[in-house]
Amino acid sequence: MLNRVVLVGRLTKDPELKYTPNGVAVANFTLAVNRPFSNQQGEREADFINCVVWRKPAENVANFLKKGSLAGVDGRLQTRSYENNQGQRVYVTEVMAESVQFLEPKSANAGGQQYQGGSNFGGPSNDRGFEQQNQNRSYGSDNGYGQQNQNQKRNNFNDDPFANDGTPIDISDDDLPF
Repeated sequence: MLNRVVLVGRLTKDPELKYTPNGVAVANFTLAVNRPFSNQQGEREADFINCVVWRKPAENVANFLKKGSLAGVDGRLQTRSYENNQGQRVYVTEVMAESVQFLEPKSANAGGQQYQGGSNFGGPSNDRGFEQQNQNRSYGSDNGYGQQNQNQKRNNFNDDPFANDGTPIDISDDDLPF
């Protein structure tokens, strides 16, 4: 059996963060995912897919994503049911997100704040919370994401630390990995 969902879309509204009585965070959000084809009028339609994420990743989603944010979701489909006020059985199908990727710089939606890397929140190996896969990834001034020094300690990326300064480099066979 296989139950796997991979989505890329934009949030239709800010995520809703709630806590269970036991203090476990849960965030709900809806992704608008474009269909790969146009309708008869030549317009692209979208599907609006409800997603749920739990624990620390839910708090991160609520803190860092907002309406219009581009996000990638990896998870599984799950259907649940409940009885509404009229006594009718209501079925809800939603994506239980195991990881959520933030797919654009924060400055694209927040105005001026610097992006700190593509982050993977959640997943089977990371259900304890926030993990930033590409910590402190910064963008240079030539690509439109704002000017920032990429490395405070180095003045020029062309500086070669192994450049010949006239002294021999002392490397023993024990230092080599092969």
